[in-house]
Formats: sequence, structure tokens, C-alpha cells
Amino acid sequence: AMTTVKDIYDYTDSFAPFDTQESYDNSGILSGDPNGEVKRALVVLDITSSAVKEAVRLKAGLIISHHPIIFRPIKNVMSGTALYSLIRNGISAICAHTNLDKSEEFGVNTVLSSAMGLHGCKRCGKGDLLFTAQTAAPMTAKEFADSIKTGLGLENTACTDGGRRIEKVGFCSGAGGDMIYAAAEEGCDAFVTGEMKHHEILFANEKNISVYILGHFNSENPVIEPLAKKLAERFPDVEFSVMEDDSDGVVFL
Repeated sequence: AMTTVKDIYDYTDSFAPFDTQESYDNSGILSGDPNGEVKRALVVLDITSSAVKEAVRLKAGLIISHHPIIFRPIKNVMSGTALYSLIRNGISAICAHTNLDKSEEFGVNTVLSSAMGLHGCKRCGKGDLLFTAQTAAPMTAKEFADSIKTGLGLENTACTDGGRRIEKVGFCSGAGGDMIYAAAEEGCDAFVTGEMKHHEILFANEKNISVYILGHFNSENPVIEPLAKKLAERFPDVEFSVMEDDSDGVVFL
């Protein structure tokens, strides 16, 4: 039996329900034909022009991404943009954003948690997007930085030393800096996110919470390969690919 765009959407919905997305979000099937057959699919964090080029090269009829290709209402679709290329090439798009952030079963934060070597990962009631987990043993801020870098394959991470041993960690992938307040209420010793505002860092300093700012891409991209693998296990007739050396281009020189 053939696999359709809708089949892949429905399966994704089973572990990251689309109706749990935040009110401002735009997750779902955002382009193409829900009933279209899928033989090859590309899984990426962002549908950039280079991602669409790669999909065309692979003859993929579907791109599955984390960030929605259409977020706010658009007023035009112009050549030279990723959306225009997507439509011109008849490629469908499934975007799983905050529903994939929130999933306790399998999602951006659960994958990040295990990559950082944490256990007992759970989503907090306070602030739907805050997760907490425990370190294997109490660590210094530096030791935890090293375990994050090793786990995620990073050369560097921006971090602060809150001065206390780290056992309970709060985290929110992407632009999750505002979850620091909920993390403080939950009694977290450390907080990990992709990007954070200055006043949020100062708040963490006042509370002696160590913060780790990984970069937006670095905090979310770890989900992409496991997601492709999970989809491939469920749909063996579809070839799922990820982009080699995908990046947002930010490097630490």
C-alpha cells in the first residue's frame, strides 16, 4: 500500500499531537497534497532554499520540518524564496513545531535531554514548554558544560557558573529564555536553552542558576536524525533523508 502525506502527518500526530501546538503557532500540512504519494522525504529543522534544492535533488515529494515554512500570513509568493520553489516543484510540507517541542513521548526536548545525559525527563505544568530532568551525579557547572558539549558534539557553549552543584536541570529548546522563571520556581540548579535575553540571564544570576546557551540551531537540530529514523521505522517503503552538515551558518571563531 502506498504512503501518503496524510499518513505521515497522522503518525506524527500520534506522538506529537498537532492540536497541542501553541495558539501563535502554524504547525501542520502547510503546502502540497495531503493525498499525494510519498516515496522519498527530507527531514530538516528549517525549510530553507538549500533544503528545497536538496529535496529536488533527491526527488523527494515531501519535506518534514520543525519550523513552519509559513508562520505569519504572507502577502506574496515570490521567485527566489523557499516557499516559491517548494510550490513550483510540487513538494508537500509537514511542519511540526511547538507540538514537537511539547511531546513527552518523543520530541525536541526529550531528545535533547537524553543527548545531555539526563534522566527522568518530564514536562512541567508551569510553562508548558519547560522540561526538567536529573544529572546522573551532582556536577560542577564546568563538568555539566563538558557533558553537554560531548553529548551534542559542540566545540563551545555560552554558559554561566551559578556556583552550586548541578542535579536538577530545566531546559527549553530554541528561544526558551523566558522559561527561566518557571525553572527557578521548580528549583532547578541549571537551565539550558538555545537563545536567551540579557535580563533573563541577570535573573538567573540572582537565583544562582547556571545557564547554558547553546544556539537556537544547536538546541533543536539533535531531534532531526532520530525523527527521520522513527519515521523510517514506521514507513519502510519511504526513503527518509537528512541534510549533510545542515547548519544555520553560525560558527564560533
